[in-house]
Amino acid sequence: MANDKLLLNSRPVAPLGVVPLKSCEDIGKRVDNWLISWRSERDEERTSKEEEPVYDNGSYLVEIDNPRFGSGEAKGEIKRTVRGLDLYLMVDITNHSLFYDIYGEPNHMSPDDHFQDLKRIIAAVEGKAHRITVIMPFLYEGRQHRRSARESLDCALALQELVNMGVDNIITFDAHDPRVQNAIPLHGFETVKCTYQFIKGICKYVDDIKFDNDHLMVISPDEGGTQRAVYMASVLGVDMGMFYKRRDYSKVVDGRNPIVAHEFIGASVEGKDMFIVDDMIASGESMIDVATELKKRGARRIFVIATFGLFTKGMKVFDEAVEKGIIYKVVTTNLVYQSEELLSRDYYISCGMSKYIAYIIDTLNHDASISNLLDPFDRINKLVTKYKEEHDQ
Repeated sequence: MANDKLLLNSRPVAPLGVVPLKSCEDIGKRVDNWLISWRSERDEERTSKEEEPVYDNGSYLVEIDNPRFGSGEAKGEIKRTVRGLDLYLMVDITNHSLFYDIYGEPNHMSPDDHFQDLKRIIAAVEGKAHRITVIMPFLYEGRQHRRSARESLDCALALQELVNMGVDNIITFDAHDPRVQNAIPLHGFETVKCTYQFIKGICKYVDDIKFDNDHLMVISPDEGGTQRAVYMASVLGVDMGMFYKRRDYSKVVDGRNPIVAHEFIGASVEGKDMFIVDDMIASGESMIDVATELKKRGARRIFVIATFGLFTKGMKVFDEAVEKGIIYKVVTTNLVYQSEELLSRDYYISCGMSKYIAYIIDTLNHDASISNLLDPFDRINKLVTKYKEEHDQ
């Protein structure tokens, strides 16, 4: 694994504890399995050199609970001591598959509910942990990161609330706007790219991609995601284009200003495969509009790529877009809840992130730098080079 030699010659800053909330139970178990495997191998190597093992045996998971009363009120419970542990709390604030009863009626858990449960567990730690790191893949209220009128600054307030409760570091993935970390300038905040996992997933399931400027182009669906597209295009050595969303700011529909038109800026897309890259897919309407505009301009196959696949209006619009030949593949990560409906689609590619999260936790627990994990430039180059060799390109 990455940094293996470095970690073999160092010791953890404190005993490790991984605390997945109920919204992250599945990925939390996978992270734990990776950690157990790697650390067992290291301790076996130490033993073979007549050195003392440095890790705890068994699982690193810390059992917790968030029981609720009939009124909907709740509390956080930790089932074992966490005194002196280096704790990593994991939460998926978008997991809408969970329910709780309120006055006898089932109620979907909202992002607010998940965030409150996270704070309850932090409160239950009572300041006894050596260090607390929150891993929140989809940043709570990340889209409400700036003030443009008389409105709340929810994301900044949430970050400040966490650090005031004793959280030392916050790790998120592909933050909508990383500048929100300015709200907590004296605390750790990392936003992690998923570019390597996207390309790895596409290489695994598509055997005829040509990674060159004549056959591939990266597209940003709006001006806000330009930096994301520029990074992927620069790593792959291809051109990029972007769309400008012209909105009607006199109206608000579903909490946002409706898009009037998509204006394209860039070179010819005719005959090329397109990677449309964004941080999230919500309803999917914007992505499909962009894909439709690219098809009108002669684009070949269109890959819709996003870190978070929320699919707030279901899969019907994507089914129709694939059937019409507008979209070829949809690619997202498993950092947020994935429905059975989504996983059953043959055009969907799921990019696993549990191993990557385990890398980050393992490295941070040794107080080592994660900078080489945050920038996957070299790994992507090796992956693409290997793909070209295997496919005689």
